[in-house]
Amino acid sequence: MNFIFVSLFENLIAPYFEDSILKRAVDKKIISTHFFNPRNFTTNRYKKVDDYMIGGGAGLLIGTEPLAGTIEHVRAKFKNAKFIYLSPAGKKFNQNDAKRLSGEESLCFICGRYEGIDERIVERYVDEIFCIGDFILTGGELGALCMCDAISRNIKGVLGNESSLVEESFEGGILEAPAFTKPDVFENLPIVSEFLKGNHAKMRSLKNQMALCKTRFFRPDMYRKIARNKGNL
Repeated sequence: MNFIFVSLFENLIAPYFEDSILKRAVDKKIISTHFFNPRNFTTNRYKKVDDYMIGGGAGLLIGTEPLAGTIEHVRAKFKNAKFIYLSPAGKKFNQNDAKRLSGEESLCFICGRYEGIDERIVERYVDEIFCIGDFILTGGELGALCMCDAISRNIKGVLGNESSLVEESFEGGILEAPAFTKPDVFENLPIVSEFLKGNHAKMRSLKNQMALCKTRFFRPDMYRKIARNKGNL
């Protein structure tokens, strides 16, 4: 998988791939990262990429010409790249999207800055628009990294133990069951005694019940969907 970033600030993104699981994935050549800066595609002598909005309004936009030039360069270099832009107008990114996009050959994230980018760039070049939450960030880099992390985990070979994907939150529409480690008793709080008895069938059943309870308490919206599917509502 090629992760491509159109960004003014490569240094905000690159370090995330220099440690832990994603570094190992890069070292194994399972994923690779590529950076393209619109400043390198501007024609003015000062490498200026921002401009005022036509029609007024606070803030600036990334200039249309340097951004279009950058994207055209990426298209020529990565023939099958899918272009993604993060915006409050996009659909909420979820685990199903992460799994689906993990099958792509190349994903290019157009990282907005200032007040964003010209809408004509979105209409002409962007394949999918996503939103990671109802809040505003300074730029698109953090949102792109969130998506890359979630997508990478679903690429074969990235995780050391791929079975860890099976019981994660959002798989099957519920949250993952509460997890515990040593010691058996921590500050007078014991773990569930059934987990110490070695009966794996009972443990699986108990974990499923606990996952449902956790989902019902923390994410009632998800629990209602489960209940509707089972005909309980």
